[in-house]
Amino acid sequence: MRNLAGFALCLGVVAALAGCTAAPPRPQAAVPPSAYSAPVVTLREDMAREVPDDAPRSPADDAAWIARTQATFAASPYTLSTPQLVLAVDRNPAVQQLRVIFATPTGPWQVIGGGKVSTGVAGLYGYFITPTGVFPHTAGILDYRALGTYNEEHIRGLGIKGSRVWDFGWQTAVEGWRTDGETNEIRLAVHATDPDVLEQFLGRPASEGCVRVSAPMNVFLDRHAVLDADYLRQAAYDPAVAAVLPPDGDPFPYAGTYMVVFDSSEPPP
Repeated sequence: MRNLAGFALCLGVVAALAGCTAAPPRPQAAVPPSAYSAPVVTLREDMAREVPDDAPRSPADDAAWIARTQATFAASPYTLSTPQLVLAVDRNPAVQQLRVIFATPTGPWQVIGGGKVSTGVAGLYGYFITPTGVFPHTAGILDYRALGTYNEEHIRGLGIKGSRVWDFGWQTAVEGWRTDGETNEIRLAVHATDPDVLEQFLGRPASEGCVRVSAPMNVFLDRHAVLDADYLRQAAYDPAVAAVLPPDGDPFPYAGTYMVVFDSSEPPP
């Protein structure tokens, strides 16, 4: 395992990555863009090796994902105060993919890689349309791990035992079985799904409102702390938070805080 934790502490970034506009960020020494190059290249190589369904990309495709993610941030109450990873999800039924993006407050953004997802499906009772917007992931809501148990349909709804479930708390979502736009509250999460039964359906809407990812993507997001800036900071003080993090973690030195969900079939916000 690379000694990225020590590298991150030396840079002083882990303790401040979870900043948002609700609280002014602490003053930090400027980090030259050249400092990002090696970690970004390494993480991109890790994703290509660790996630078999890494989506094919082009410069134009990357630029479109970055533009929509930036537009969604601009329409939200959140801004990036530090360089960090962002998990972007396109709920467009014809797309159903995610991208891991390295974002900086002032410099260029870069796509690390991506893969298939399933978001909320319309037309089924009890199924919600995954909400759009910017969703912070903080240690104020404790994540958990799948038990790997089967439901009455012999499906492991959260994936194999030990799969990470990122909990974004209660969010307002449209009831997908209605035509009047009625909303209700759902517990928004990112999680794996049964690799033997449901993972083959990733790439089209299928969930009850959460964001489903593949088992390899689940491990990648978990191991590299894509959404865990606040968890890394709090883990030093809270054993319960530390217990959620993977024992074999290889955290990216600029871990992230935000999931961004947009719909490319709709006008930008």
